Amino acid sequence: MTQAKQPRLRAGLQPFSADLPKADQPMTRAQKQLVQVSFARLAPSADAVAEMFYRELFALGLGLRKLFRGDLARQRQKLMSMLGAAIANLDRLEAIVPAVRDLGRRHVGYGVEPADYQTVARALIATLEQGLGSDFTPALREAWAICYRVLAGEMMAGASEHRADEPSPNRAAQPGIY
Repeated sequence: MTQAKQPRLRAGLQPFSADLPKADQPMTRAQKQLVQVSFARLAPSADAVAEMFYRELFALGLGLRKLFRGDLARQRQKLMSMLGAAIANLDRLEAIVPAVRDLGRRHVGYGVEPADYQTVARALIATLEQGLGSDFTPALREAWAICYRVLAGEMMAGASEHRADEPSPNRAAQPGIY
C-alpha cells in the first residue's frame, strides 16, 4: 500500500498567515499579473493540474473525498473554468463577487465546512508549487495566497449568508427566539 505524498509547504508563509493582508485588502496590480501569467502557464495542462489539485486535497483532507459524487473529470473542468474566470477578472473583482458568493452558498449544500477552506488553500499552494517548480517564487506564492484569501473570503461570506438564512433545528423548535 502506498502512502499519499504529503505536499511540501514552505515554512514561514502559510496561505492564511498573519503576515498576509486581510481579505478586504486588495491585491496589488503586480500580484494580479503574477497570478494571471502563472495561471496562463498552467492552462494548457488544465486537466493534469486539476487532477494534481484533487490528489493533494484528498491527501490533506481525508474526509473530503466523500463530498465529490460522480464524475471527477467534470469536476476538474469546473474547477479550472471557475479559476480561469476569477483570475481573468481580478481587475474587476466587483463584477464576479456575486458569482463567487453564490458558489460559496452552493458549497454549503455540498457539505463544505469553514475549516475546509484552509485545506483547499494548502492543496492549491502545493499544486502550484509542484506545477510551476522553480518558477513558484516567494512573491508568486504570496500573490496566489492573497488571491485565494480574497476569493475564499467572498465564498465564505456567501456561505455565511446561506447558513444565516436557514433556520436551525433549535430555532425552529423554540418559537420567538429569532
